[in-house]
Amino acid sequence: MRRLQLLPVVLLVGGALIDYHTPPHFSGEAFYTAAPMTAAALLSLPATILAGIGACAIDFALLTHFGFIGKSGGESELAAVATVSAFAIVVNRLMYYSNVRLQSARRVALAVQRAVLPQPPESIGALRIAVRYQAAMKEAQIGGDLYSAQDTPYGVRCLVGDVRGKGVEAVKVVAVAMGVFREAAEEESTLVGVAARLERALLRERERRAGPERTEGFVTGVLVEIPRCGNELRLVNRGHPAPLLLHAGRVRSAEPSEPALPLGLAELGADQERTDTVPFPPGATLLLYTDGLTEARNRAGDFYDPGAGLTGRDFPGPDALLDTLLTEVSRHTDGRITDDTALLAVTRG
Repeated sequence: MRRLQLLPVVLLVGGALIDYHTPPHFSGEAFYTAAPMTAAALLSLPATILAGIGACAIDFALLTHFGFIGKSGGESELAAVATVSAFAIVVNRLMYYSNVRLQSARRVALAVQRAVLPQPPESIGALRIAVRYQAAMKEAQIGGDLYSAQDTPYGVRCLVGDVRGKGVEAVKVVAVAMGVFREAAEEESTLVGVAARLERALLRERERRAGPERTEGFVTGVLVEIPRCGNELRLVNRGHPAPLLLHAGRVRSAEPSEPALPLGLAELGADQERTDTVPFPPGATLLLYTDGLTEARNRAGDFYDPGAGLTGRDFPGPDALLDTLLTEVSRHTDGRITDDTALLAVTRG
């Protein structure tokens, strides 16, 4: 970025040298007009004004040197450089106020994210917890993915989900699901009961919608319960990508025993009350994620495979695991993010 900030100076000096060392009929006007406009985009208001003054001064000096001042064309060229320089100041101010509004919107979006998706504790008992949220639109900060982890009378309960839909309506569903989960996780004795509470809330939310929006608003999700005693955990998977269990360099996919419909669609299918129990020994890490991770593509169209990328590797904790994942996905996609990604990792100490 600092090198780019020197570009107006390079344009002025380069234009002056080319103008001076070429025949008189050749003009460096293009360089002199480009310099203040470049400064408007890259630098502050004082620097933009200085670039404009410098452009006018250099152009006037060289026009005088070649005897064009007072002759046809000299004053018009100088007037053009001065006009562009003045316009560059206006552009600089417009960009400044636009950036102020953008920063304000980002702060609001970040506040919304913290309110709807609060940061879970870093540890609960022997469990270490880490989360990451990467929105497809950086300005948005929040989208249709959700996560939560909280201590309850029944152990640590977690939720990772993905709302079907985009924009403000998806954020509304996230807010509803998170509110219901926080309450139900404390009160319901089973994960099936928590899922049922979420189901009813999402159905009520869908009934409030009209038109095509009523077909959206369902949530794929995984509910997790890690009891205080024992070396197992319980899972309820409602149409979501299967969690991964990492232990001693091995990666295992915790596939559901039977497929189930997403939350908010249970009325379309049979009994959805299925809870799976899987081993979760000390030193193991549970990785929950949304499909933004597994559907990240490279330029050849190949999906990222977290299982293959994590096999044979050990991580000192959940934070290191999630940071590595985001780095590898960014490398895999060349930094192109097309979908929101929520990650939650829990390591048993």
